[in-house]
Parts: sequence; structure tokens; C-alpha cells
Amino acid sequence: MLSLVFKRLLAAVPVVLIVATVVFLLLRMAPGDPARVIAGDMASEDTIAQIRANLGLDQPLPTQYALAMGALAKGDLGTSIVSKQPVSALIGSRIGPTAALAVSSLLLTVLLAIPLGVLSAWWHRRAFDRVTMALTVLAFSVPAFVVGYVLILVFSVTLNWFPVQGYAPLANGVGGFLYRLVLPSLTLATVFVALITRITRASMLDVLGEDFVRTARAKGAPERYVLFRHALRNAAAPIVTVVGVAVTTLISGVVVTETIFNIPGVGSLIVDAVLARDYPVVQGTILFFAFIYVFVNLAIDLIYVLLDPRIRY
Repeated sequence: MLSLVFKRLLAAVPVVLIVATVVFLLLRMAPGDPARVIAGDMASEDTIAQIRANLGLDQPLPTQYALAMGALAKGDLGTSIVSKQPVSALIGSRIGPTAALAVSSLLLTVLLAIPLGVLSAWWHRRAFDRVTMALTVLAFSVPAFVVGYVLILVFSVTLNWFPVQGYAPLANGVGGFLYRLVLPSLTLATVFVALITRITRASMLDVLGEDFVRTARAKGAPERYVLFRHALRNAAAPIVTVVGVAVTTLISGVVVTETIFNIPGVGSLIVDAVLARDYPVVQGTILFFAFIYVFVNLAIDLIYVLLDPRIRY
């Protein structure tokens, strides 16, 4: 097990390096001058040149790259051009809302998708199964931002059940915290509920045809016991893998959802940084998400090994 962890961590190093390099090059190729943004429209060229020199943007591109990679190797994500604060501090101040949204969406996804998938496999080709599969296709077809705006229109504007936008910290009370997470969590969870429901159904259908399931039924075991004790346990490996993939895919969904519902998380931080041409913040937040991606994939590998005894390490 330790050798597997070491190999996965070693393989993650070039991934992070490639991500950092691609982000660095893309930001330098993007239109716009951070120095001009900071200086303002009325600033002189001398003032802009001075700001550019202070930021190190007047140096050759290889020099800028070497300095950026050297700082990254030390764990330094840089300093914001606009706010003058360390990027790590900015991410730390925004991680709470993002983590709350991601965790609530993931819990909602698991609590809805796995039972729906199991029941669809149990009632295969019946009305419940057909309706569920049709709804999952619809959920796949509608972009997250459309789902968000429809939920706002129905439950906030028309019915006035939930606020249109905003976020309430947990320190201000559990009720308000959960109340304002309902619509964002539903928005973010919709496509993942569809995905995991279909994977759970397919995996359960494969397992329900196995001999040990027929044997359990022949012995008179209750259907609920057969489904959740025997079938679901043996179908868990691909389901867990897809749940892990969903966690990594939440990254892109968080950016859209936080923007729609005006949640002050890391997703909205990166949007603001892109608009302000704040290179260090954009690079730091993308690398932060890349670290999460690598960590989650490592966890998926380990869980898969534990669930599937056929894999040797």
C-alpha cells in the first residue's frame, strides 16, 4: 500500500508541473496588461512602465517562468497584483463557502443517485426505471447555469421560498447556512445525480445477474437484504470511482454556480482575478484546484484497491 501511495505521489509531480506551465503561458498570452489595469485609464506611459517593472513583467518570459516555478517549489503561490495580499491567504479566506457548496452537493448527489440507481435496476424496464432514465437524460442535456436560473425563477422569484443570491456563514447559524445552500447545491448536483444514477443502475444490473444473487434469493433472503447487502456491496467499486470523478468535476461546476448565486468562494475569486488580469491569483487558484484533483484521484485509487481484492499492489 505504501509503495502504491509513493508511486501515485511521484506521478503527480509532473502533472502539477505541466499544469503550472500551461497556466503560466496562457496567462502571458492573454490580451490585456495588468499594469495598465492597476494604473487606470488616465495613467501615463511612464507610470505604467514603472508598475510593470515593479511586478517583474518587463523581464524576459523565461526569467518570469523561472521565478514563478522557483516560488512554487517553495510553496509560495505569489502575491495578488490588485489586493497585494498573498494568494494563499486569499484562497484560505474563500475556501469555506466553496467547501460547503461542494460537500453539500456531493452529499445530495450520493443520497439521491444511489437509491435511484438501485431502484431502477430492481424495477428494470418498468415505469419507475423508464421515468428515471428519461429524467437523467434531461439532466445531462441542460447546462448547469440554465438549471440555476430556472431554480431561481421558480423558487425565488415566483414562489419566494429561497433567496435569489448570497451566502450565510455557518458561524451565523446552521439554519441560515443550510437555507442558502439549497438552490446552489441542487444546481451543482443535478448533472452528477444523473451520472451516478445511470452508473449505479448499470453496475447493479450486472451484479443482479450473478449466481450468488440468485442463490441468496433461492434461500429466501428478503429482497431488500439481497439488494443492499449482496448486490450493492459487489457493485460498489465502479460507483465509488464515478463518485470520485464527480468530486473532481465539481471544480468547474463550482465556478459557474458561485457566479450565479454570488457566493464568495474560490470560484468567484478566480473569475474576479481573470477580469482584473491578476496573474498570480489566477495561477494560484488553478494550481490549488489541480492539487485537489491529484489528491482525489489518489484517494480513488486507494479506495478501489481496498474494494477490489483482485487488484494487487
